[in-house]
Amino acid sequence: MVGKVVPSAPAEAVARSAPEVVLANPRGFCAGVDRAIDIVEHALARFGAPIYVRHEIVHNTYVVADLRAKGAVFVEELDEVPRGGTVVFSAHGVSQAVRAQADALGLQVFDATCPLVTKVHVEVAKMRRAGLEIVMIGHAGHPEVEGTMGQADGIHLVQTVADVAALPIRDDAPLAYVTQTTLSVDDAAGIVAALRARYPQVREPKKQDICYATQNRQDAVKLLTAEVDVVIVVGSPTSSNSNRLREVAQRLGKPAYMVDGAEDLQPQWLAGARHIGLTAGASAPDALVQQVVARIKELGAVSVRNMPGVIESVQFPLPRGLVARPER
Repeated sequence: MVGKVVPSAPAEAVARSAPEVVLANPRGFCAGVDRAIDIVEHALARFGAPIYVRHEIVHNTYVVADLRAKGAVFVEELDEVPRGGTVVFSAHGVSQAVRAQADALGLQVFDATCPLVTKVHVEVAKMRRAGLEIVMIGHAGHPEVEGTMGQADGIHLVQTVADVAALPIRDDAPLAYVTQTTLSVDDAAGIVAALRARYPQVREPKKQDICYATQNRQDAVKLLTAEVDVVIVVGSPTSSNSNRLREVAQRLGKPAYMVDGAEDLQPQWLAGARHIGLTAGASAPDALVQQVVARIKELGAVSVRNMPGVIESVQFPLPRGLVARPER
């Protein structure tokens, strides 16, 4: 018996039925991360290996491994650096005590602190000179928080709305606040509202401390989440801004997962999804995004679509003593 021949579906119909990858914009590297990596690469090119870096230059496993392979040596404490050696401070910033220690050890320092973090440090110094009590909104133990709180004595850390009620500061005290630059915009807004309610006289930063790149990426995820069934965030577990992107999508009711690279992607996360959202934290390179796209295609996706979004044109200059950017 001859079987009935079933005509194949047109190619465009198959494409329409296959999963689609939808890319958030903007995503990935910000200007501060670009600058920090450039500083390490330039220092290696000019002075040769080893170049010491205090803490991970940015919170991304791939970036750190790449720089380590080029000759960077990552340390947590400056006493691990030979006297007179060259050290780069990470993008997260350092305390005044760390700067003083570097001077005492005779280290040549290149400061890769993100200029937007430096802005917060300057704000703290001005607030202290004005005689204000200072509250920092941020996550305990994060290097940026440690660096900012190390700009002056007696800064109070709050992580939640509940922490505001427990502050040991009288309600009529002259008070100001700053925030970690990589916070969730929505979480920070809730804590700021609690501060204003208890301390109506609280002074605010002249400009929001949460950086433009953090806000842009969170806004992009909000738009992305409305069009997809699941969200994948490329970023390392230690990356604050990457974790916040995952949380933003989850708050909006969509399953969201974070991956350090394509090998972390679990096929079951994508089961039944017709539109797969993809973004990356500000410390995650685009090479990782493309590898994740390739892996999703292996799992059945056919098309890739870019969401419209804000075009970022911010650039930060390198420190004095380092030359123009090398080829990457």
